[in-house]
Amino acid sequence: MTFSTRQDVLDIQNEMPWEDRERPQTIYQMLAETAGAFPDRPAISYQLQSGPTDKAQTLTWQQFHDQVCQAANLFRALGVGEKDVVALVLPNALETAIATIGGAIAGIISPVNPLLEPEQISSILRETNAKVVVTLRAFPKSDIAQKTAEAVRGAPNVKTVLEIDLNTYLSPPKSWIVSMIRPKNPASHDAAVYNFKTAAARHKTTLDFADSDGDRVGAYFHTGGTTGMPKVAQHLYSGMIYNGWIGHRLLFTEKDSIMCPLPLFHVFACHVILMAMIKSGAHVVFPTPAGYRGEGVFENFWKLCERWKTSFVITVPTAVSALMQRPVDADISTVKNAFSGSAPMPMELFTRFESAAGMAVIEGYGLTEATCLVSCNPPQGAKKVGSVGCPFPYTDVRIFNTDGSECDADEVGEICISSPGVYAGNTYTEAVKNQDLYHNDKYLRTGDLGRIDPDGYLWITGRAKDLIIRGGHNIDPAEIEEALMTHESVAMAGAIGQPDAHAGEIPCAYVELIDGGSVTGDDLKAFCKENVHERAAWPKHIEVLPELPKTAVGKVFKPDLRKRAITRIYDAALQEAGIAANVAEVIDSKKRGLVARLAKSGDVDEARVTEVLGQFTRPWVWAD
Repeated sequence: MTFSTRQDVLDIQNEMPWEDRERPQTIYQMLAETAGAFPDRPAISYQLQSGPTDKAQTLTWQQFHDQVCQAANLFRALGVGEKDVVALVLPNALETAIATIGGAIAGIISPVNPLLEPEQISSILRETNAKVVVTLRAFPKSDIAQKTAEAVRGAPNVKTVLEIDLNTYLSPPKSWIVSMIRPKNPASHDAAVYNFKTAAARHKTTLDFADSDGDRVGAYFHTGGTTGMPKVAQHLYSGMIYNGWIGHRLLFTEKDSIMCPLPLFHVFACHVILMAMIKSGAHVVFPTPAGYRGEGVFENFWKLCERWKTSFVITVPTAVSALMQRPVDADISTVKNAFSGSAPMPMELFTRFESAAGMAVIEGYGLTEATCLVSCNPPQGAKKVGSVGCPFPYTDVRIFNTDGSECDADEVGEICISSPGVYAGNTYTEAVKNQDLYHNDKYLRTGDLGRIDPDGYLWITGRAKDLIIRGGHNIDPAEIEEALMTHESVAMAGAIGQPDAHAGEIPCAYVELIDGGSVTGDDLKAFCKENVHERAAWPKHIEVLPELPKTAVGKVFKPDLRKRAITRIYDAALQEAGIAANVAEVIDSKKRGLVARLAKSGDVDEARVTEVLGQFTRPWVWAD
């Protein structure tokens, strides 16, 4: 069943309380029920390369069930209990999905973004006390094996490393070539190393231990993008199952084929998609290890949809922007919907995509701390472009003022959430990070600013921490970004506050152009004067970058832009003052935020440096 109106959601919710609903109590129960109902239907397909006729492999639901059981039995044999952690430092592959679900059944999974630096991966391994790590065997054009080996060296609790070999997805002669040019496998730690597939195949295809007897933590997901030391959120079985139940009840059936080029180390792909597939029996396709980042994926995307008879595309605005720079060169008549998350889609991009692809765009909203799903626009009903739709059944969204009072309709405040996906009081593994995280000990404070309109639709207006505060005046960066996105040459935009000696910070922006686009920063500043209605929000500086920094799911990663702006402003101030020093790097300090580290290039009057940089609010230190 899908839904058409907010009333449909309320009707579902009013049928009975969530606690009284008949639903699976564990991940294994949910998988076993679907495998029993649809044993021969396709569950997961994967292709290492992006060509529409390249080799692909598919697991049926029975095969997926059997291999998940083998993986879970393997983890238990390696000493993983319900409170032990299996870390997954992996790109997408069939084995990634198998290890994800097998690890959650045996213990607690901790998917780790393989794009992180070794010290960050190691920090997560230590924070979660991971006992087993599943990663890649060394493979050409990938440094995952090398980074993981270095990370494991700094995580003494890791006793076993299991390796997945992507070469098994290739046929001769390509597989022979890989065998000859493959980098040497790193062995710079004391953990035992085994082949994941070979080791799992020795175990039974049914569980040889008792399934969990009730709710418990099943996953740790880190947050924080690609730099800094991430926080780790805890996900209960009940929250993971809630995501699967919502996906089945309102979005997918066993007849759907889902194209998902998003990474399984992110909650969107893992919970919104994989859990919903397990609950519904739908078919999901993961193209290439890197998904949208994979070589040729954008060029072949529509042909891949034709190949797999896709009915539902999973995407993000940055991917849509890239797709709109390429022709729709295949028969995609089977595709009915595109589910877009991570950020609201600009109106112009939304309209172009629906017109070119002939599908309905469903914008949704979720976050790691809530085990993902929060709301979406009704698939069968009125979609308010720019909104993230109606809250899902049993998800209570409130908008609070800074004084703790609740906002009226259409009044902007902080979005706060209570749902079966919110582990109230224990969202993060570190207790100190849960302080001041809830309103009334129930509603998770998201840090997102938004409003609920009189029809019950949720609108995100920005991030509380992203507000540009110019001399005490709040500027929403979304206003600048949306204006820049209407320029014909601009593909993506990110607006931030750059340090300013007088106003604290003033707006600046960074843009990425479409292929073939041609426009200068000065041109775009003039464009903003005509299209950004508030004079105070006109960017002081606009810079065109070859590519904007992005998170794994395509959000513009603003901390990197802030670092770039701090470096530019501080270097200019030092140079103007004739000081022989510059910003060597900007680091992310847990206590002080972004801190500029200065390097000397000659004799320096440190008192003069303090005078010059003391005009700005961002701290600085001398590099070692």
